Amino acid sequence: MYKSILGHKTYTFANLKELLAKASPAKSGDALAGLIASSLEERVAAKMTLAELPLKVFLEDLVIPYEEDEVTRLIIDFHDKSSFLTISHMTVADLRDYLLTEECDSTVIHSLKYALTPEMVSAVSKLMRNQDLIQVASKIQIVTQFRTTVGLQDRFSTRLQPNHPSDNPKGILASTIDGLSYANGDAMIGINPATDNIETARKLLNLTDELRNKYNIPTQSCILTHITNTIELIQLGEPVDLVFQSIGGTEKVNKSFGVNLSLLQEGWDAGLSLKRNQTSKQLMYFETGQGSALSANAHHGVDQQTCEVRAYAVARKFDPFLVNTVVGFIGPEYLYNGKQITRAGLEDHFCAKVLGLPMGCDICYTNHADADQDDMDNLLSLLGLAGCNFIMGIPGADDIMLNYQSTSFHDALYLRKILNKKPAPEFESWLEKMGIYKQENGILSNPKSPLLVEELS
Repeated sequence: MYKSILGHKTYTFANLKELLAKASPAKSGDALAGLIASSLEERVAAKMTLAELPLKVFLEDLVIPYEEDEVTRLIIDFHDKSSFLTISHMTVADLRDYLLTEECDSTVIHSLKYALTPEMVSAVSKLMRNQDLIQVASKIQIVTQFRTTVGLQDRFSTRLQPNHPSDNPKGILASTIDGLSYANGDAMIGINPATDNIETARKLLNLTDELRNKYNIPTQSCILTHITNTIELIQLGEPVDLVFQSIGGTEKVNKSFGVNLSLLQEGWDAGLSLKRNQTSKQLMYFETGQGSALSANAHHGVDQQTCEVRAYAVARKFDPFLVNTVVGFIGPEYLYNGKQITRAGLEDHFCAKVLGLPMGCDICYTNHADADQDDMDNLLSLLGLAGCNFIMGIPGADDIMLNYQSTSFHDALYLRKILNKKPAPEFESWLEKMGIYKQENGILSNPKSPLLVEELS
């Protein structure tokens, strides 16, 4: 039990997971689960108590028991005891202060990624202002390589997302060419199939691979189908670049997705067997999002942000090429408005980067949320400052298959211009070669490539 005295009142918290939940910034999902602080005063008391908590406590008071959950076992079994000795004397507040110092740079933080548990990182984020989350994340570089190099300093990438409500090949091809013409797609071309089966995935996979080969485009393709379908496609000899799966932070929520750690390992091994990545073993692509565990009744009474950060322990086991939170997609039941979506996006990005992940963000909201595109512009700009690896590029920011609002091809151009960032170097060279981009006085202009436009005919 943890206690805090605020004024003339004593606040008690039964265990670490209650303390973490009560210290969390207000989220509609935590309110729905009955975990939220009952008042601003209780939230302040919880933050004060959490600030003084030694990091050692997180290795003893587990939010989900070791015996009950394979994600907990993964976290504890992979904990770096040797590196932890350098910070074992710290409290959560000490850790916050240390992360904000100049001496604690990207190299130092990277060396601590297995010394810190997800719960420790979740805790420190709860003591941080948005400014703190941005400042720390901005100095962390997580670089990954496939055909393009993503995450380099002063680079900013996109996943080109050409979804179509009937999986029409011409519609998907048109959106893909449009996106390429606006310098999107250096992280990958990733399609969510409207009809999730092997045959559809095979057709879409070959469609994108043929386009990539025809124009020698340095990027990766991915069909966001279930990992069991991807494994079958690999066994059939289809041209699978990235192996995708949605994941969560508890064994139970992953079971609701139809996966476990063993199956994810099988998918990684299958992807490696094709040897399509000639530079690294990085070929896994994971999507996450606050609220997924609660929506599956798989949260064990743990707040949604801590569950989210535990998912990053799952992701980092498989040395992924890309990871992103789909921050507002799950709806206002979990993140009610633009303020909550913004906070969640910055939390997710910060926590993932501290734990060593190449983090991107699908900056998005559903049409019934109390949010609009101005909120997305704000979060886009903040994540750009924070050094986000990649975002989504969607025609008009409106996904006509998934029926939600995200970021457009133009949004990436805006951010690159305003922050003086460029696409991945291999992709930039291809853009210049194809006449899509021309480097003039340090500013990239954007004429459409005749070679790509004629493909539409």
